[in-house]
Amino acid sequence: MIWLSIIGRRFFFIVGTLYLYRCVTMYVTTLPVPGMHFKCSPKLFGDWEAQSRRVMKMMAGGGLSITGSHSLCGDYLYSGHTVMLTLTYLFIKEYSPRRFWWYHWICWCLSAVGIFCILLAHDHYTIDVVLAYFMTTRLFWWYHTMANQQALKEISTGNLFSRVWWFSPFQYFESNVRGIVPRNYQLPFLLQTMTSARVKYSKLDSRES
Repeated sequence: MIWLSIIGRRFFFIVGTLYLYRCVTMYVTTLPVPGMHFKCSPKLFGDWEAQSRRVMKMMAGGGLSITGSHSLCGDYLYSGHTVMLTLTYLFIKEYSPRRFWWYHWICWCLSAVGIFCILLAHDHYTIDVVLAYFMTTRLFWWYHTMANQQALKEISTGNLFSRVWWFSPFQYFESNVRGIVPRNYQLPFLLQTMTSARVKYSKLDSRES
């Protein structure tokens, strides 16, 4: 259970940091629409209620153009969907057992096909996808290198990693972690409960008989 909380906060911290960087790149670099199929909604100045409805609609549709929830333009550099596809694969490969190589290959193929479909549908420029992959992989490797080395969790003159702006929250999240998180696999909570209940019932049934 404790490993699940460690992995969860690592995932959400990296996702939040990547999307914070994405806010910066979107603000400083506005690219034109990559495809003629996009319909850009007009800007809403001061209408907070309408802006909130747009946000809820985008969240409900997953930000996908196929669901009709993506009606805003300019948020291209870099690709948020590529971030999620890449990061999900990296976490699956990092924390699942090595004997699940077939599962790793399936996830890699799904991630690669998803990224290819983003480009095929002209939902992003190639630079959006390349930069998203670069940012995601580097931050993931950077964070886990620091998390797996106890010496890199402390501020020192020899630890240049401690100069990053997110080092303080990193120390907070990793304060109770000692060593490397094991690559184990467990059944989901519901399946575990059903399995344990079945075992208890079978034991009780055997006693009565």
